[in-house]
Amino acid sequence: MLSRVVLLVGILLSFQSLGQTPQAQEEAQKEWAYIVANYVDETGSTDFARLAKSDDLARLKQVVEFISKTSPNTHPELFKAPNATMAYYINAYNALAMYGVIDRGIPDGFTSFIKRAKFFKFRDVVIGGEETNLYDFENDVVRPLGEPRAHFALNCMVKDCPRLPQVPFVAETLDEQLKQAAWEFFAKEKHFYRDDKNNAVYVSEILDFYTEDFVESGKTKDLGEYINRYVNTPIPDSYKIKFIDYDWRINAQK
Repeated sequence: MLSRVVLLVGILLSFQSLGQTPQAQEEAQKEWAYIVANYVDETGSTDFARLAKSDDLARLKQVVEFISKTSPNTHPELFKAPNATMAYYINAYNALAMYGVIDRGIPDGFTSFIKRAKFFKFRDVVIGGEETNLYDFENDVVRPLGEPRAHFALNCMVKDCPRLPQVPFVAETLDEQLKQAAWEFFAKEKHFYRDDKNNAVYVSEILDFYTEDFVESGKTKDLGEYINRYVNTPIPDSYKIKFIDYDWRINAQK
């Protein structure tokens, strides 16, 4: 009799948990929307210092807690819509990176290999019950989804990352959001500029880090084919592709 009662209670709790999950998802989405709307400015800089001292830090922690328990693997019923998985992963990466900066005491930046390794590779994060890190999450989970424009949306909170928008990425409008992010990325001189005098263009090292995601050949010389989708003046085939040194300082509001 006791075993039946225990089994029944377990079943009821399971259904209760499942029933609450969509509500928890909606709450997490609202909290993340609140954070980026109130602590990220129009340039994409985050007011880490103010957030760290505010009661609103609990909102970000709630988002991180939700991410730790939820993923398309654990709750596939929440990610049936086209682009739902990608939108969730982008927001998750950005939220975990933001919280990570605060959790590390808001460092000046990740300006050395050791500092980058400690933050991206050796600082654990939990996504859907699985322990990982930001480096592996990006390379083993996000990149295999085959959407190169995600690189213009993922934000590790340093100055040369793409702009962190003041709204979350959402499944319903993700394609348009990523298209806008790509155009905006190449419109900024810190990410892309031409040197017509020397028949060259300079582009963010993001395209060096992940060349094979942007062009099938995986060769730097072919990157112009991809960049030309998002610039008004096409890059001639004869131009050399050169890379801009990445600024790893934390993108904090002053």
